Amino acid sequence: QVQLVESGGDLVQPGGSLRLSCAASRSIFEITFMGWYRQAPGKQRELVAGISTSGSTNYADFAKGRFTISRDSAKNTMYLQMTSLKPDDTAVYSCNALRWGRYFWGQGTQVTVSS
Repeated sequence: QVQLVESGGDLVQPGGSLRLSCAASRSIFEITFMGWYRQAPGKQRELVAGISTSGSTNYADFAKGRFTISRDSAKNTMYLQMTSLKPDDTAVYSCNALRWGRYFWGQGTQVTVSS
């Protein structure tokens, strides 16, 4: 089992920044892949960014150049630094972990970009 707890969601103005956190109940080195996903109202959930055990990262096209995924192994925490936020970034952001062929999800954190 992997328990994930997200935090950091907030209401932010367009052009602003936020950092989301995802705290894992296990060492992140025991997790094959971790990712941030988002789901906006009426839309399908989509991958925002992911990071593997080796540290390699991948980003959705909309996230490239604006979002940065990272992790702190000492805190078993993954982060998503978001900059230049747009109203289209409004969504519930959830973190996901893959371990031993099973996927685990956090409860999500709301990000609202609005003036």
